[in-house]
Amino acid sequence: MNNKLFASFTQIELLEDLIERISTDYIINYGKLFVLYIKSTNEYVVTYNTDSGNIGSLPPNTISVHRKKDTNTLYTINALNELIKRLNGGIVDPSFKVNWNHYKNCILLTQQNEFKSLNTKLYQIIEL
Repeated sequence: MNNKLFASFTQIELLEDLIERISTDYIINYGKLFVLYIKSTNEYVVTYNTDSGNIGSLPPNTISVHRKKDTNTLYTINALNELIKRLNGGIVDPSFKVNWNHYKNCILLTQQNEFKSLNTKLYQIIEL
């Protein structure tokens, strides 16, 4: 099994439809969807684990992410590399240790080659 964590971004008025689509179109590992709220962008993010073989097409505005469990940090590999570069004098070093506590309850992304750290708050846990 190749478990993947996805994050689908949406607005509040589309949230219910997105949750319905995810819960009917995919086999969700662990039977839970996590809905996070990003105050700075007034967006919601639905995160879920599924087997990569279970994916036909993803909902719009969906990305693959990784998670640091202890700090509830979600991140893309590009964002992690950009963060390391910023913290390590412009050098991407895979052995560089990130202090994840500085990014607790955040999503780390790159958008148009720009690093973004977005604070999140748990909005809802949906048990399927």
